[in-house]
Amino acid sequence: MSASDSLDSRPSRRRLAVLGSPINHSLSPRLHTTAYSALGVPFDYGRVELGSGQLATWLEDLDTSWQGLSLTMPLKREIIPFLSSSSPLVDQLGVANTVVFDYTGGTRRLHGYNTDVDGIVRTVASLQATQPHTATILGGGATAASALYAAHVLGARDFTVYLRDVTKADDLTLLASRLGADITVRPLSDVDRAPAQEFVVSTLPGGAADGITLTPASSTCVLFDVAYDPWPSRIATAWTASSGVVFSGLDMLVEQAISQVRLFTGNDQNVALVDESAIRGAMRAAVGLAPAGIHAGGIR
Repeated sequence: MSASDSLDSRPSRRRLAVLGSPINHSLSPRLHTTAYSALGVPFDYGRVELGSGQLATWLEDLDTSWQGLSLTMPLKREIIPFLSSSSPLVDQLGVANTVVFDYTGGTRRLHGYNTDVDGIVRTVASLQATQPHTATILGGGATAASALYAAHVLGARDFTVYLRDVTKADDLTLLASRLGADITVRPLSDVDRAPAQEFVVSTLPGGAADGITLTPASSTCVLFDVAYDPWPSRIATAWTASSGVVFSGLDMLVEQAISQVRLFTGNDQNVALVDESAIRGAMRAAVGLAPAGIHAGGIR
């Protein structure tokens, strides 16, 4: 970008997109389009199929109409070297799912944030009775780091992580150590021998947890399955059959998108939008979710 591409010369209509692979199933465009329509903001939000190793070339071709990006697998860690600045949470996790562009002074700067933690914490916190002391994480990718941190915010101090390859647990083990939490790493093949669970977050891709059955310790215990396609998942159906509370990846997707909307419109990630409850309701309706605050257990 040349120095002549200043903030003042930017197009009034701004562009945003979710990047990753595979991406065709993503509902982020529907959520963000709903939000910007409600806010009356001239933003266009799309999706871009972008695999590992393709990010650098793609970023080089962007013009000043671009306002920001949402990132999904496999780019949440790959974006880190391109950031001009990052939030403390990104520094802690090594994972960013949100980028806001800044063109001040004629130079494009990329500012990285993590809103995945918000997506889990705000969803579960709405169920006031849930304050887990222990948590189980299925999977070890970028979202698993956000899930572990979110569970810690909610109260968990003792973690069990199940991975297909236990040698890839270093990032999660280090994170737990930084948080002063205990962590046990086990192979995913051991999960069916697990005792009744208090709080579970499955970060496995859609269908990958189909052979897993976990049991809630009580009717207030939560399974958060970040996958939402197909839905309901088999692991969610089994948890519900034992009267546990289930949240889907759609719940997370809405809440993390709300934090992104705050950032993309120039607001603080932690400060609510004007009429945010109405915007949240419209976004939830756009992806077929019940209004926020309805938590009667079962498949959501």
